[in-house]
Amino acid sequence: MSEALLRTPLNAWHREHGARMVAFAGWEMPIQYRSIVEEHQATRQAVGLFDISHMARIFLSGPDTAAFLDYLVTNSVGNLSPGRIRYALVTNPQGGTKDDVLVYRLPDGGDHSHLVVANAANRQKILEWLERNRAGRRVAWVDRTLQTAMIAVQGPRAIELVARIVALSSGSLAELRYYRAATCRVVGTEGLVSRTGYTGEDGVELIVPAEKAVELWRTLLEGGTAVGASPCGLGARDTLRLEAGLPLYGHELAEDISPLEARLEFAVKFDKGEFVGRDALLAQQRQGLTRVRVGLELEGRRIAREGAEIQADGRTIGKVTSGTFAPTLQKVIAMGFVPPAYAEPGTAVTVLVRGHAVPARVVALPFYRRAGR
Repeated sequence: MSEALLRTPLNAWHREHGARMVAFAGWEMPIQYRSIVEEHQATRQAVGLFDISHMARIFLSGPDTAAFLDYLVTNSVGNLSPGRIRYALVTNPQGGTKDDVLVYRLPDGGDHSHLVVANAANRQKILEWLERNRAGRRVAWVDRTLQTAMIAVQGPRAIELVARIVALSSGSLAELRYYRAATCRVVGTEGLVSRTGYTGEDGVELIVPAEKAVELWRTLLEGGTAVGASPCGLGARDTLRLEAGLPLYGHELAEDISPLEARLEFAVKFDKGEFVGRDALLAQQRQGLTRVRVGLELEGRRIAREGAEIQADGRTIGKVTSGTFAPTLQKVIAMGFVPPAYAEPGTAVTVLVRGHAVPARVVALPFYRRAGR
């Protein structure tokens, strides 16, 4: 494994406990410990622990921060109250997606008012984009990706587990609503806990100083023995997010894919005022989309990987962007882009999988929705 790869504070623990390590977005990350299916099912049925310290964590401050972020992303984030989090897209002037991010209005002020969590592969790109668009605004930022760790605790018993070891600055973890964050005390340090995730399950994501990462990870595993907690790698994280119909940057999102094409219009607020890419997206909306993201359910067990052709009426109409065998559903599923005329659930198509024409049909997203959601 290349020495040039970045390593999370939990890297040594992963290696010592038999994780299969891979290069991912410039980091050395665990792909799995046991089988991907076992880790997937542990998350759906109990608790999965994920090291997501590779995700970028950029803290911002200054009197113009809220307006600056509102200008850079598609969703309305300038009006966030302390403790609120919003999903948003960073778009280029052509309306393509530079990244999808979570924007936090930090709960207790302190040195910084906002936090942007971005994809690992786009960390430098987003930092450069911030600088390019600063334009004299009174805003500053610091990249604390390497100084902190981030751990996702996901699953139906995640809140039960984490509530035993964290003390919120106010209220209880059970009362923390979805897409809310709070400061907390955990393993003897101050941290940030948010009711967020990327698995389709309930759960939280914790941010702590890097030097506390191993202690927190071990505490979660020890406390999680009774509830079936399991360490999980990127493999299960991918199958879980795919079942939940969540886009992955570089697959369902890219510089040449707009949020409207990806069917993320809920995160595009045209009425909030000017933002980068607004005019291009409005034009795309007026002219009509030529492609949209869809879910696909394939017959049989052949898995359609990225790039597989989607065909209908004797011609290629699109391509698969992600595909897997869904352990929860016991079906082969995929996402891809097709013209709107073929996007109606129930539409029959064919997917070419390694030279085989596999019957498939368009289905509504998400493929999986947890009970009570």
